[in-house]
Amino acid sequence: MTTQTAPWTEDQVTALAPDANSLSAARKLVSRWRECGQHGTALWGQCQGSGATPYQTIVDLSGPAYRCSCPSRKFPCKHALSLLLRWAAGEVAVVPETADYAASWIGGRAARASATADRPRTANPATAEQRRVRVTAGLEELDVWLGDQVRTGLAQADRSYRAFEAVAARMVDAQAPGLASALRRLPVAIATRTDWPDVVLREYARMHLLIAAHRQLDSVAPALRASIRTHVGYPSPAEAVRAEPPARDRWMVFGSRITEDERLYTRRTWLYGRESRRWALVVDHSFGSPGFPADVPALGRMADAQLHFYPGAAPLRALWGERHSAAEPFTTLPAADSPATIAAALTAHASALGADPWLRSWPMLLADVVPTRTEQGWYVTESDGTALPIRPGEQPWTLLAVSGGHPVTVIGEWSADGLEPISVFTAGAVVDLVRTEVFGSEASHSPAGSTSGADLTSVALLGTARRAPDLAALAPSIARAANRLPSDPAVRLLETAALQDLFLRGGLEPATAAAPEPAADDPRPPLPRAAAARLSRMLRERSAFLPEWFDAARPHDYRAPDALCAQLLEHAKINATLREPLLRLAGARGSWLAARHPDWRDLVRQPSTASERSADTWLFGRPPERRDWLAELRRDDAGAARAALTAAWPKETGPLKAELLAVLADRLGPDDEPLLEAALDDRRADVRRTAAGLLALLPESAFTQRMRERANAWIRAEHRMLHTNVLLTLPDTLDAAAQRDGITDRTTEFAYRWNGAPDVSAARLRQVVAATPLAHWAGVLGTPQQAVRATIDDRFRQPVFDGWVDAALAQRDSAWARALFDAGVPTDLAMLRRRELFALLPLPDRTAHLTRLDGSWLSEIEALLPAMGHPWPEALAQHVVLLLFERARAAARRPETHGAAPNAHRSLLAAAAVHLPVAAAGTLTAVARRCDDPAWERAFDQLAHDLNHRSMMLEELQ
Repeated sequence: MTTQTAPWTEDQVTALAPDANSLSAARKLVSRWRECGQHGTALWGQCQGSGATPYQTIVDLSGPAYRCSCPSRKFPCKHALSLLLRWAAGEVAVVPETADYAASWIGGRAARASATADRPRTANPATAEQRRVRVTAGLEELDVWLGDQVRTGLAQADRSYRAFEAVAARMVDAQAPGLASALRRLPVAIATRTDWPDVVLREYARMHLLIAAHRQLDSVAPALRASIRTHVGYPSPAEAVRAEPPARDRWMVFGSRITEDERLYTRRTWLYGRESRRWALVVDHSFGSPGFPADVPALGRMADAQLHFYPGAAPLRALWGERHSAAEPFTTLPAADSPATIAAALTAHASALGADPWLRSWPMLLADVVPTRTEQGWYVTESDGTALPIRPGEQPWTLLAVSGGHPVTVIGEWSADGLEPISVFTAGAVVDLVRTEVFGSEASHSPAGSTSGADLTSVALLGTARRAPDLAALAPSIARAANRLPSDPAVRLLETAALQDLFLRGGLEPATAAAPEPAADDPRPPLPRAAAARLSRMLRERSAFLPEWFDAARPHDYRAPDALCAQLLEHAKINATLREPLLRLAGARGSWLAARHPDWRDLVRQPSTASERSADTWLFGRPPERRDWLAELRRDDAGAARAALTAAWPKETGPLKAELLAVLADRLGPDDEPLLEAALDDRRADVRRTAAGLLALLPESAFTQRMRERANAWIRAEHRMLHTNVLLTLPDTLDAAAQRDGITDRTTEFAYRWNGAPDVSAARLRQVVAATPLAHWAGVLGTPQQAVRATIDDRFRQPVFDGWVDAALAQRDSAWARALFDAGVPTDLAMLRRRELFALLPLPDRTAHLTRLDGSWLSEIEALLPAMGHPWPEALAQHVVLLLFERARAAARRPETHGAAPNAHRSLLAAAAVHLPVAAAGTLTAVARRCDDPAWERAFDQLAHDLNHRSMMLEELQ
């Protein structure tokens, strides 16, 4: 019986994508598959492309390996990724037999692999000796170069990339890739780090120590010999590693990282033995794309298996051996014989470093620690204040969000620069701390002990030819050992620096730091896990479906997972439209986190009592805080807000004055008129304009009465049998009363011209009409329909209509909006204002208007659709789909016609993807099958996919 491979998770599939574009394209192909199946480790299917013949796609899950008949040169291609996504979603059935084309390819792969495995591989002693001679010669050259560097002085040495690359290339020729890699990392450290002299001296000392050990390779213990060979770069064949005694345990996966260097992808997976308490590191490589084997369990899962460790003095890297069970999730940590404290972790690191002095890092599991951010940098701290520094450059805001000031278990890698967090274990789950976004900038603290070797670094900068190190400044044990070192100053400096580095790293004392006050609990229900994963992905992609997601989530009042809070706050900073729902979803944990981040602090106002708000925020707060405080008070008590603003009005200055006055628009009433009238005399023009705009919304105010009188004096009607003439009598100059009411000569804003010159009178007329209540014109011109048909002098027709549009929008008058819209006002040059008028019409009227327009009016339809809300009414949705299908049929008949392709309508298609009812997905799929044009078929398939995505998005929130 064939053993079926269990479906992978979506995260495992997305990790295989060679780039983001391939993954995005793969998601769009989900609905275009047929004849898919899985049998054992074989997965196959046919995907319909632009041609008549579908692409045959095969995945060998044991590799994984991929084959597709498409012309793509990416591995895996978008078709293979799409097939894997369908399989991960449970949409591929298990069948009893493998398809012929898949069985043929997979069988060929198995035959080639078997032939290779049967071929014996034995090491040639002569070849091994030749390599060792070549390595030894290269290392001796490198040692001479290292001595010259510190003898001359690092400050005067050539620190360019070209200089280091030349030496690294020599190491590659000498077959010492480990040292070549170390040399190639140095130019980056020199260019990016202020403490580069310390880093360079430390690396030079490490290399010198490795070269010295290589000279004694035959006389050291076998384990240490293996470590030396590994750090130099001698190969370790997998067959030899698998010959090592296996270590069986239930291995828990605590972290995984994928890096890329010149198209070579490397995956590092950290495992921890549940019984042995032993660390293991599985390293996989893949060239060209991250197509790694799927034999590693997912994060937060464990497998009963054997591991074969690479030989070494402090063995860590391992290969998978025999599996004894399928992977299963773990929700607890093993009961430790001794507590996983900082002191214990440092002791374990010191033991590993003592065994292998060239170790760069060592994994740590720290239980019951709290991440904290101080002026000196980031730390993880225990309850008694014992702390370890986090590596400079790390910004573990997600770790801080997950902790919330409460103890958690942190898994990380400890190195000379500090702790690099990998994951955090809390509430029975492992949270990956992979850095997907950079949340602001951080000042870095100095690495622990970096000042202790300052004298050695100074000597290295100047050169041993100019200065000798002061051994008395070193620790006594280091000074005694240094006195017994070779007499050559350069060699003595390098070996003393190596001793100093190992002494500081192995004997590091923990720091101290205070834990922050913990965040308050949030009693709201948690966001479902599937919905949280989708939201995170949508935020990364800046999805157009986010507004609908938040509208659907609002009634449930969910709280986001703690790990998502940092991402929510970062998007709240840049997305003002969704800021309120983003912050509401982040909740109490988000507020706590924002208070500790300089870029997020202003997003969230900390809760306070009413007396504190009155005494502090209103009197001494910053402008945004004072405006928000007044707006909140206005919503709760309009009279109290008006009284507070009236009392503070004489002392208010600057742009904030107009912003505070604009707060009165909420719950505006007659009682606000005295303050607004007083604001008409303010010295600031923006304050006067704000006051005039608010007074115009009070139909019984003295301001509107003055505007009625002014309109009567400027504009009158002459009614005739067949039509009405509008007669205008405009003053040559504005009196002081008109200027006080906001009527100004704003020719630049309105840009009316007559006889080639700016028309000041037209601008004045528009302002008067806009500020006059629309009810006034009923007694002058009749109904809105009669008013728009009146005859007006060509010079002033546009200003009058523009004023009516301003008034209709400000006063939200649907009758006037209907009349002005039907009259074609404003023109197509002002489509945004025309859309605003259209939005004031009742929804049935808007729907009826759009469904009356045929395909020749697509631009008009597209311009007015934003006023139709969400989702579109069913009748409108059907009409839009029908019009698009007509375009598709036209494209099939005459494909060369300009504007017939879907690209010509991509904005309309994008709007349809967002606003069509999700129930229309089936209709769109049926329409796609009836399309004879391949491009339009793909466009309708994409629309159906987007609607299915939205449907799943909404279902996950239930």
